[in-house]
Amino acid sequence: MTRSEAPEPVVRTAAGAVRGRREDGLAVFRGIPFAEPPVGAARFAAPRPPRRWDGTREAYAFGPPPPQDLGPGVPSPTAEGPGADDWLTVNVWTPEPDPAARRPVMVWIYGGAYKMGHSGNPGYDARRIAADGDLVVVSLNYRVGMEGFARIEGAPANRALLDQVAALEWVRDNITGFGGDPEQVTVFGESAGAGSIAALLAMPRAAGLFRRAVAQSVPGTFFSDALARDIAGALAAEAGRKPTAEDLAAVPPGRLVAAGQALTAKMRGYTDRWGRVAPTVTPYSPVVDGEVLPALPWQALAEGASAGVDLVAGHNRHEFRLFLALAGQLGKIDEERAASALRVFGPGPDGAAAYRAAYPGASAAELYERVQTDWLFAEPTMRLAEAHLAGGGRAHAYELTWSAPGAGGALGACHALDLPLLFGTFGADLGLLLFDAAEPSPEARALSARFRASWTAFARTGDPGWPAYDTERRLVQVLDADPSVVPYPERTARRLWEGYEYTALPLLAPAA
Repeated sequence: MTRSEAPEPVVRTAAGAVRGRREDGLAVFRGIPFAEPPVGAARFAAPRPPRRWDGTREAYAFGPPPPQDLGPGVPSPTAEGPGADDWLTVNVWTPEPDPAARRPVMVWIYGGAYKMGHSGNPGYDARRIAADGDLVVVSLNYRVGMEGFARIEGAPANRALLDQVAALEWVRDNITGFGGDPEQVTVFGESAGAGSIAALLAMPRAAGLFRRAVAQSVPGTFFSDALARDIAGALAAEAGRKPTAEDLAAVPPGRLVAAGQALTAKMRGYTDRWGRVAPTVTPYSPVVDGEVLPALPWQALAEGASAGVDLVAGHNRHEFRLFLALAGQLGKIDEERAASALRVFGPGPDGAAAYRAAYPGASAAELYERVQTDWLFAEPTMRLAEAHLAGGGRAHAYELTWSAPGAGGALGACHALDLPLLFGTFGADLGLLLFDAAEPSPEARALSARFRASWTAFARTGDPGWPAYDTERRLVQVLDADPSVVPYPERTARRLWEGYEYTALPLLAPAA
């Protein structure tokens, strides 16, 4: 009997048996609960183990996405009927659910500005990673927006991170039945997913749940407890409520999403209180609360919190250009806006002058993009690798410099370009914007294959195929049409940020 003719695969988990499907030579399981739905009495609570079920549960469809902000005026997607609140689910792609196989496991954590994202996004179809790497891939849903990140009274902080820990505990306890090795787990994620991984590296509750980590474009935004509480007060006020679990539990999730959208639209008016957070696109981030997340990741890693975990960390050359494109602002940045960005985001009181001196021929648009790329993604990512080294860990670094062909090449190596390259999903989600041709070029396909080969090799051996990073040679893998290993290319920017210390973003002034 061939694999395609084999019966549908069945695996018994701790909560009950699940039946998946045979697809493209893989066994695929979707929508397996790893925790109880966080609704009713469990609203805003830490995740709880799923209830056991009798018989065999069909694991054919992705679980519903958590309530989320898809943009101004767009209502949060909702599901109806049985299982409509099963937001906390995992999906598994495996060559074969053979308990004796003990294949390496990769666990995907999505991004989305901490306010949107779900594992059923077609851009995160992991079949190519599992097949090319001959390993097991798991993806998961976690709560976003107010449900997962708002710092409210009567609820634990960082519920989204606790969801991720619960999913990793599910992997530890169940993945052997799917053909995976719980001792060989690699977490990988991009943007808010990479920020989540940075937090997991610093969290005692996540210790021992993964052996390796890939952090793609780590955001530098982590909130202090005081700032997070102040923002939560403003969010709750938009819903006409107090920032308590008791008061907000009566508000339907869609209304809380709308409250977040309303606040996001007016955040610039909070500059005097929230500082650098005010001009960003999201009022959510992980919170350094002192308990769930005891310390800022850069501090915790430098003190050895994750010394036993191998790390790959990297970013894209033109990160911020995606946000300009999505806002319809490409080619529309004037000198006034560039000056404001340099003043707000530059390193220290002389940051604006330093940037202009370092990049004397740069246009207003280039300066605007450069300083925000550096502050929000490039510097935090490289600092994470260096903090990991300082704490006794091993790290590899990369920079993606290949330009997306979409929009006539105007997007460059923008934020999220690594996603369709890694997953090979050129015709899904952001791939539709970044790759506007019906058929990706041979060059794109070759780089895509290289991404998967490097990431899966790292998951298998701890070596992605290029030298480890150190603070003397600073060698990084440059991912382009002709990949190379060179000293970190953004040396000008790195010198500008020397001496700058990333901290939990503070509350500048309390509400009047």
